Amino acid sequence: MAKDFKKRFLLTLPLTILVLLFSPQVREWFGFSFKMAFDNLLLFTFATVIFFYGGKPFFKAAKSELKNKNYGMMTLVSLALVISYLFSLASTFLIEAKSFYWEMATLISAFLFGHWLEMRSVAGTGGALKELAKLIPPNAHRIQALGTRHEALEDVSTGELKKGDFVLIRPGEKIPVDGLVFEGKSLANEALVTGESRPVKKKKDDQVIGGTINGDGSLKIKVTKTGRESAISQMMELVMGAQKTKPHVQKLADKAANYLTLTAIIVGSGTFIYWNFLTPRDFVFALTLAISVIVITCPHALGLAIPVVTTITSSLAAKSGILIRDMKGLETAKNLDWVVFDKTGTLTKGNFTVTKINPASGVTKDKLMQIAASVEENSEHSIAQAIVAWAKKKRIKFLKVEKFIAIKGKGVEATVGKNNIFLGNALMMKDRGVEIEESSGEVGTVVYVARNRKYLGSIILSDEIRQESKKAVERLHKVGVKVAMLTGDKKEVANQVGKKLGIDTVFSEVLPKDKLEKIRQLQDNGNIVAMVGDGINDAPSLTQANVGIAIGAGTSVAIESAEIVLVNNNPLDILKILKLSRETDKKMKENLVWATGYNLFAIPAAAGAFSSFGIFLRPQWGALIMSASSVI
Repeated sequence: MAKDFKKRFLLTLPLTILVLLFSPQVREWFGFSFKMAFDNLLLFTFATVIFFYGGKPFFKAAKSELKNKNYGMMTLVSLALVISYLFSLASTFLIEAKSFYWEMATLISAFLFGHWLEMRSVAGTGGALKELAKLIPPNAHRIQALGTRHEALEDVSTGELKKGDFVLIRPGEKIPVDGLVFEGKSLANEALVTGESRPVKKKKDDQVIGGTINGDGSLKIKVTKTGRESAISQMMELVMGAQKTKPHVQKLADKAANYLTLTAIIVGSGTFIYWNFLTPRDFVFALTLAISVIVITCPHALGLAIPVVTTITSSLAAKSGILIRDMKGLETAKNLDWVVFDKTGTLTKGNFTVTKINPASGVTKDKLMQIAASVEENSEHSIAQAIVAWAKKKRIKFLKVEKFIAIKGKGVEATVGKNNIFLGNALMMKDRGVEIEESSGEVGTVVYVARNRKYLGSIILSDEIRQESKKAVERLHKVGVKVAMLTGDKKEVANQVGKKLGIDTVFSEVLPKDKLEKIRQLQDNGNIVAMVGDGINDAPSLTQANVGIAIGAGTSVAIESAEIVLVNNNPLDILKILKLSRETDKKMKENLVWATGYNLFAIPAAAGAFSSFGIFLRPQWGALIMSASSVI
């Protein structure tokens, strides 16, 4: 759009100069004259080319506004241009009157110039997308015949890479695509993508992200994601999606633009009637002022006031590791009363470690852990992986497991040999009719183990609290926001974490299906609530919350359910969201005040209200003032 307006402006500008040279009124003002055969027809020809070529984008947009019954700036611009052109056409071929060509030509040039500047401003705000695109290097070193005597490198365009290709990344180079390390060790600088300031260790089977920078080691990676599946592409899509969403305040701006259009037509008509019929001024003068009113009232600034801010906001947020999927979520964030955190993986690292083993009478610790780890090896849950890691470290031999079933929010069951094994929380054991020895006074997550409904013992695990969590809670309190925590953990464990962090309300022993109810419970008291989570079972509560905030490292289901995505697993980023929301709201209101406020002075000036001081605004000056308002 910026290029199109620039092209039309540069092509119409020399024709506008010719129109000025051929206009009798302009010659009279500057005291020069020359006579050419058919100069009136030449003036008409130049002006007609300007009208149809230069005015085309305005007429096209006006047609769309009229079709949608959303009368805005382009309707006004087109109205001013059509009136001035038709009157000039009549003065050339039908009636004795001064033509209006030079006014129309300068008006179109001023509008094209103003729109060119506006489009450049808007395009400049989309910098985050350009910066994200720049992160991906144009070329990659694809490995041919990996692991054979004929292994060789082939430099190809990054776009040519396919899933399953192997790529060499040399020290200091940008990683071209998302993939898994196949060979080598290094550190990767992921700050530009995830916001993680410290270099991240990369070794065999670790994931790498396209656009990050390899450290001083050499890596061979297997391509796992290309094109739109890659992390950078998904970030770009989220940013673009956010820039297209409209906050509620945009509806106010759209309504104001419609009222402003009607105001322009009414005041413009009144101006013409007053100066043409109630004063000794001539028809051309009255028409000039009427067109000035219509031009200067064009709500360009009003049309840009919100979109420019949302574009800049989403760009700034993306650079800070915050991806806004829906601007309405960010708009709501300024009014938050509560922020509800899911505990595991959000306030805590989600990295569990075995802290205590309590075998039942007649069962050894190693036997208990052998049974538990053998079953849990089939699970991807962080608690299961911690039990498996402990057993592997102790070099415990795993047993053959069959018929593995995961029971959501409770635990797992499987068959080992001829025995039925149950692992899970107290609810799981109760459902299976297993009598357990409650671990009183134990701090941590408790996993109970049973074989054929006979209790074998319990395993205590603890989840490390993030360093940033306490600071985040303290800072939220400082800005008047209360904090709640949701967890499936036992009351004692949850309360201990809540006490350490200074959390206002702790919801413990909450099943996934009940999380949504806890959010609703807070909302029923008239509170504006944000939910921060990372798992599949957080998706319903993220949707229920007034503002859903997903941790970027979480599941795609959680991300799709949220208005805002945090790329980095840092609770302190919630404060960035609050600040950005408040600053965005402030800037939107400033823009709306400016966009409508200048009309309080501009419209009377254009209508000739200050004529006693010799102040009149011609249409071309009105166009430039209106455009200047938009750029400001």
